[in-house]
Amino acid sequence: MITKPLITISLMLFLYFIIKRSSRFTNKVIIGLLFSLIGDIALMFTSNDNVFFMLGLGAFLIAHIFYIAAFYLDSTNKIEVHRRYILPIFMVFGFYCFSYYFILSPYLGELSLPVLFYSITIALMGITAALRYGKTNFKSFSWILTGAVLFIISDSILAYNKFVEPLEIGDILIMSTYMLAQFFIAMGTAERKYVKKN
Repeated sequence: MITKPLITISLMLFLYFIIKRSSRFTNKVIIGLLFSLIGDIALMFTSNDNVFFMLGLGAFLIAHIFYIAAFYLDSTNKIEVHRRYILPIFMVFGFYCFSYYFILSPYLGELSLPVLFYSITIALMGITAALRYGKTNFKSFSWILTGAVLFIISDSILAYNKFVEPLEIGDILIMSTYMLAQFFIAMGTAERKYVKKN
């Protein structure tokens, strides 16, 4: 009840104080962390009422949209990157998310459409993180991409744990991957340098 909300609160404060000059990228990531905080709080009460799960899902959906908007700022950098990377990026993230949704779909019931929309959104988050390759400094790129992948893993475990069957160490796996995901995204934001076209 205390440590889980502190994850995103501490990262928001870290970014606020470590980055002297705010930017659209940083502001979007901080807003994403804020909605993640709302989602964290909502998901802590799912045992009381399933409406809290929907609130949490909605909050994280908005968080991912802000992450997508932030990462997209770098992916539109006019520096030319070999186009051979683009199709594999879409295929890898798209195939994983739709395949995992196909596995979950028999168990989703009335949540089928919301979870499908969420799956598409988180795939786009991973895609936009990967499309930053070569368009920002490598440390920022690699940390944010690692965070995006860990976020997808965390959400995958959470979905399986909730809809299919509870895992013995499901909560530990969900929290550890989630904490690392947010940490890497925040660190990648702090390390970000915009690469200029020569």
